[in-house]
Amino acid sequence: MSPTEWLLATQLQAPSKLVPIDAAFAVVALLVLLPALRHRAAAWRSRAAWRAVGVRAAVAAGAAVVVLLACWVTSDVIDLFGVSLSAVTRMWCALAAAALALAVTGLVQGGGWRRATAIVLVPAALLVPALGVNVEFAKYPTLGTVVQTDPYPELDLDAAPAASMPTVGEVRTVTIPGRRSHFDARPAIVYLPPAALVRDPAPLPVVLAFAGQPGAPSDMFTAGRMGTVLDDYARAHHGRAPIVLSVDQLSAPGRNTMCVDSRLGHVDTYVTRDVPAWVESHLPVARDRVHWGMVGFSQGATCAVQFLTGHPSDFAAALAVSSELQPIDQSPQHSADQAFGGSVARWRAAAPRALMAEHGPYRGHALWLTAGSSDHEFTENARLLGAAARRAGIRTTVVSASRSGHDWNTVQWSLRSELPLLCDALSG
Repeated sequence: MSPTEWLLATQLQAPSKLVPIDAAFAVVALLVLLPALRHRAAAWRSRAAWRAVGVRAAVAAGAAVVVLLACWVTSDVIDLFGVSLSAVTRMWCALAAAALALAVTGLVQGGGWRRATAIVLVPAALLVPALGVNVEFAKYPTLGTVVQTDPYPELDLDAAPAASMPTVGEVRTVTIPGRRSHFDARPAIVYLPPAALVRDPAPLPVVLAFAGQPGAPSDMFTAGRMGTVLDDYARAHHGRAPIVLSVDQLSAPGRNTMCVDSRLGHVDTYVTRDVPAWVESHLPVARDRVHWGMVGFSQGATCAVQFLTGHPSDFAAALAVSSELQPIDQSPQHSADQAFGGSVARWRAAAPRALMAEHGPYRGHALWLTAGSSDHEFTENARLLGAAARRAGIRTTVVSASRSGHDWNTVQWSLRSELPLLCDALSG
């Protein structure tokens, strides 16, 4: 492994690395807060010194309170993020604000070593809380997932087949053009199991995957670690596993297309027509759609449930991690204005529960719904969607990830726990 590869492989969530970093952060903050050590015992008895400590502590506490208030307003009042920020994330945001405020007071009041320490505290106040939030959301497992925009090489469709069955599959990047939809999709990520890499492979099931918004197709493999789950499944099934394509339903990280055909892009046509046409033309897949399924997270999970319930002849099963009740962008009216020609009635008709009523009863379809146990809103969404799916004849399982929230920890747990069941259903 080259030095660059070693650096990119650095784990960002390993306790063995984070605990020393957190300890060093605390020591630097205390050095800025406490009286100057060069005055030795006299400094500790000086009222002026302790007044300075009090000022620094008050400024830091005030900054933390202001940031906690901002978190409450943006998360719970305005609902800017679509989900409520967890207590752990709010704590790290408050610590970042307190540390930055402490650094400022150290720069203003201090001199010499204290000012130098305060300068060190500024980047530490940004880095350490960011690492803490990353542990909570599990979005970036390694440094490489932060800095690499294209983590996987392009798929070579003309590559020679393997002489013998490989032990693991391949994860590659592919471009799937929107020939009918003209949707400007970003490159997709494809997983080819070992059985797809040999000469004259037998047809395999297909799973289309959708990351959340904001996000990118590679998130399902970098943050979700889907490739590891699929390799484990293939290892237990003589190299066979579904071919998985994590496709783009957004066209840009923060763009919510709501997975319908609209002025934002013909996403429905892209996913149900363009992608299957490309897959069937280039990969060894089963043509019978009873072997086709989907998996998604958050906005991508909503899309997966929409496609399963709205296109029952195209997809047979889905795993939805933290799904919304309906495609939503800020509010019903804003959603209607963005993607449904201003019609709230058309927006309501695109909700999975409305699609279930329209297309049911379903026969032979399966749906797995998961959410983090501390993610109360989306846990309730899973319960409501599950009840409606059962009434519509869909075989449904609703489970929750213990002590997890609206984050990639929940995705990883869901993929380990439920994706093998989805694979079994599509392989039967």
